[in-house]
Amino acid sequence: MKAVIYRKETGLVVEDVPVPEPGKDAVLVKVSNTGFCGSDHSLIVNGLPADGTILGHETSGTIAGWGRAVRGLREGSRVMIRPTFCGECRDCRMGKPHLCDMQRRTIGIGDLPGAFAEYIKVYPQMLIPIPEGVDSRNAALAETFASALHGIRSSRSEGGSVLVMGGGAIGLAAVGCLKLLGFSPIALSEPLKGKRALGKRFGADHLLDPLTEDIRQKTREWTRGIGFETILECSGVTGNVSLALELAAKSGAVCLISILFRGISLDLPMVMNFKELRFTGSYANTHAENIECLEWMAAGRIDARPLISDLIPLEQLPQAYRERIHPGKAVKVMLKIGEEF
Repeated sequence: MKAVIYRKETGLVVEDVPVPEPGKDAVLVKVSNTGFCGSDHSLIVNGLPADGTILGHETSGTIAGWGRAVRGLREGSRVMIRPTFCGECRDCRMGKPHLCDMQRRTIGIGDLPGAFAEYIKVYPQMLIPIPEGVDSRNAALAETFASALHGIRSSRSEGGSVLVMGGGAIGLAAVGCLKLLGFSPIALSEPLKGKRALGKRFGADHLLDPLTEDIRQKTREWTRGIGFETILECSGVTGNVSLALELAAKSGAVCLISILFRGISLDLPMVMNFKELRFTGSYANTHAENIECLEWMAAGRIDARPLISDLIPLEQLPQAYRERIHPGKAVKVMLKIGEEF
């Protein structure tokens, strides 16, 4: 089968590799669509994957086979994939199965080859059925919206004014989720005009270009001098963390959804004291959050497809990475790998 593989010396390359064997207790999934996640880019830029790694975890597909110990599956069933969890460790008992590292199995960014390939091997506990009315492209992007939803839930905010810093795929998905959850007003700070336009489409009430407009003055104007009750940092710009603390309202929340690989400094850390802020992080998402987003899609409340700026075959991914993803020109690159539904 064809796969896009990370090589330490050359980056992403297309290679022929064997189709995975499901063995006794695993499942073979034929990939339909896979999205290129910002975390994939971060791993590549920082040279973190091992040589020969197949990345890709935002995926949809159909069941193509399974091992003799697996029961209850039907060939051709439509599924998306999420990491497993053990249910017994401290993280699982605390209701955070996405943080489990005891028996965790993960494609692309874990112990299993990922979905930049025509087939993937997974385990039954990783399968989430795709409901009727949800196409393969939306299903592959459910994980993007689930990550945004998890960030909102991690902030422990339930409404009010909110600023989303960064209009990449996660930031735009956050805008859409915030709109559904009743937050208002919703502001998006994003330097690229096209991404700001998408932010408006997903429900942002206010749009800001942080390179040409005064975000402090706009914050005072849009919040009547109070500051934003919730701020979601989705840009990956290290300086935005300190800025978010400054722009937040008293007793407000700042959630770091973006993954930063470099150290940050806080210009005025005492702001945390004087405002009694909640400063939280967010990582990944849960099965339940993916199912919730799929249900929103089935009900027509979310359409993730406007995020897709580039729809390409698997073989074009190395070129798209060099020309579109790495320079920051793409919103979401979606691979059309197998038969779509």
